Amino acid sequence: MSTTTQRHQSIDAVRGFAVLGILLMNIVGMGLPTFAYLDPSYWGLDGPADVWVWAVNYVLADGKLRALFTMLFGASMLLIADRAEGRRPGPAETHYRRMGWLLVFGMLHAYLLFFGDILVTYAIAGMLIFPLRRLKPLWMIGLGAAILLALLAYSLNEASRIETLWTAIQAGTATPVQLAQWQEAQILIQPPRSLGEEEVRLMQGGFLEALQSRARVAMIMQLFIMPTSALPEALGQALIGAGLFRLGFFTLGWPNRAYGGVAAFGLLIALPITAALAWKAWSSGFDPGLRHLCESLSALPRPFVALAYASVLLMMVRAGRAAGLVDRLAAAGRMAFSNYLGTSILTSFVFCGYGLGLYGELSRWELYIVVAAVWALMLLWSKPWLERFHYGPFEWAWRSLAQWKPQPFIRRAAAA
Repeated sequence: MSTTTQRHQSIDAVRGFAVLGILLMNIVGMGLPTFAYLDPSYWGLDGPADVWVWAVNYVLADGKLRALFTMLFGASMLLIADRAEGRRPGPAETHYRRMGWLLVFGMLHAYLLFFGDILVTYAIAGMLIFPLRRLKPLWMIGLGAAILLALLAYSLNEASRIETLWTAIQAGTATPVQLAQWQEAQILIQPPRSLGEEEVRLMQGGFLEALQSRARVAMIMQLFIMPTSALPEALGQALIGAGLFRLGFFTLGWPNRAYGGVAAFGLLIALPITAALAWKAWSSGFDPGLRHLCESLSALPRPFVALAYASVLLMMVRAGRAAGLVDRLAAAGRMAFSNYLGTSILTSFVFCGYGLGLYGELSRWELYIVVAAVWALMLLWSKPWLERFHYGPFEWAWRSLAQWKPQPFIRRAAAA
């Protein structure tokens, strides 16, 4: 394998790993009422197996694979801009066309398939950070880290406010102002069980009923959660990913000793911190105030765990270890857009009433049977598809729309 091919495979393999991993947490929002994602005791926590599944995913997956996927989004932004240099359309026009169509895809995805869409956030983040692409790598990383630290400070302040409100409510000493504030915040902190039951009823109905449920949650996500949480997080992580790309992190430009150091810090220091936070949240009975505080603090070790996973995989690519699996992951990564959207299409038929109608019917551990099946499909179909076609179906559509002309699709050898 040539050095250039190996470098491209390294990015694709890490992206494939991330797009598979995102489903570990998205499946909860796809198959259970929305609030079960934040509070496992709200729905689907029926026994010890469900507690263990929540704990393992909270420690190993929650936010980490999304962080890695977002860093790779920042890296890909620079990679595509570099390729567009000296061409028509140029880097800026190519980028903003891509982000405009990504916004369209994201809005359709959020309202028709899955409220937890990340594409709208990526489109907006990409539009905002593109002018910063010529910053020195360490400046990009520093700015990204500053944004994440500012978000952490904001989240901790919110957690403190919620803890104060919850303590007053529990003690029966809440003032009229605090009661009003709690009523306003409760929909995001501790919604009534009846709201989840209403979600189940709608999602087990027809397409229009599911659309009604998704639209309501997607609107809340985009109007309230994205501006204050998801968008700043995406900005920070994408900038860090872009800086690391310039420093050669994702293209095997670091020695194994450096990758090993990143992996050791993430797995031996950052991961145990996350485990301690999971223990605190569980041992409190998922107390709303403490749960929100643990969720806020978990953002601090998150990027380090994400980069630890990437480091291990990059060392595997360099060493040629598990080559068959790495090839499958790389193919899934080259088709990450199609696999991300395809997962939502598939799971909507599994869970909604116009399909199998399993929404709200499975406990938390049973959801991961669906995850295993979807992973198998992603790893099985991506490589054979790319042997016959230049792009995944949604990659081809996105690229053709951005270029405003159909792109080559069928490989000549396959056509012959």
